[in-house]
Amino acid sequence: MSQPLLSIQNLNVAIERIPILRDVCMDVPKGSMVGLIGRNGAGKTTLMRSIMGLMQVEARKMEVAGENLLKVAAHGRASRGISYLPEDRRLIPSLTVEENVLLPAWANNIPDAAKRLEWIYSLMPEVREFRERRALQLSGGQQKLVALARALMPGRTLLLLDEPFEGVAPVLSRRLTEVIATLRKEGMSIILSESDDAHSADLVDHVFRIERGVVTAG
Repeated sequence: MSQPLLSIQNLNVAIERIPILRDVCMDVPKGSMVGLIGRNGAGKTTLMRSIMGLMQVEARKMEVAGENLLKVAAHGRASRGISYLPEDRRLIPSLTVEENVLLPAWANNIPDAAKRLEWIYSLMPEVREFRERRALQLSGGQQKLVALARALMPGRTLLLLDEPFEGVAPVLSRRLTEVIATLRKEGMSIILSESDDAHSADLVDHVFRIERGVVTAG
């Protein structure tokens, strides 16, 4: 395994004193895709939210590209190329597709947003086609594509995909798989969570399994 891009050691998270993550240790090599497999409630989302700085955590180590993330505020993740696709998409219904995709650029003053947007559209031409539609006019699968496009605006270093195929029709699941496979070929580091490995088995380089907040390799 090559030098890790993300390195976590002894990560613990509790909510109202109830342990959710227990001594999590995991490394994600630069340019690799890892699967995080576990049933609903196992702690997948909590782990991703912890990496994004959205949870109160205790850890011996949490680094990305050698930088201590424990000292970086949540809003500082985007400027470091770390991005998150939540399971529930969280688009703003009244905004257009393009406005939703550009939100991270506006919030984080991304200097090459126009160039980044063109790259995203080349990756997902269908998003370009409905870029002027309001998010509320899209199907669930289309919203997932837009949420992925939005995550790609700042996501250059590490991309966290939380259940990207959940609730998506088979034809759009296949499309999402194609896009994610392309991102992998372009060298992006990705953590992809699923309740099982039905979609990710042929995509990932390494697998971590999580059960009751405990992460094991393989």
